[in-house]
Amino acid sequence: MITEILADIIVVYRRHKELADGALIQIDDTALFHTFGERSHAIAVIVKHVAGNLRSRWTDFLATDGDKPDRNRDGEFLITPGDSRTALMASWERSWQILFDSLSALTPDDFGKTVQIRNEPHTVYQAIHRSLAHTAYHVGQLTYLCRLLAPGEWKWLTVAPKPITPVE
Repeated sequence: MITEILADIIVVYRRHKELADGALIQIDDTALFHTFGERSHAIAVIVKHVAGNLRSRWTDFLATDGDKPDRNRDGEFLITPGDSRTALMASWERSWQILFDSLSALTPDDFGKTVQIRNEPHTVYQAIHRSLAHTAYHVGQLTYLCRLLAPGEWKWLTVAPKPITPVE
């Protein structure tokens, strides 16, 4: 049963990555770095944050705290001169690969273990669900912002809405 649940978790993560990737390819660099104001984050910031979070949480998942000492969480919310689209997307891809490699390496016995996130104990199930919920939240933000900022016609990533017929 655990093997099937883990396989489904991997499918859900892959689907979220596909949604995000499908949205990101529809925007240009202007949209990637656009903010709507000081209370808004650019899509680039969301990419940087998700990449940093996944790398930190899933590197040595079972052996070390999920909040790695080398992670600069606050820095994930700042765009620096080195944060080009190419650099951000390379970090994004590496971090997702770390996630998929770590999930694929889990065994049914691992689900009885406890891991730490910010020195708080979590069962493996809790840590997975915490990460999945966090990632899905940000993928939703990312895809929505991409849809708002994409030049031209949007290629729907899920079922396209039916055209609305005005009521007379």
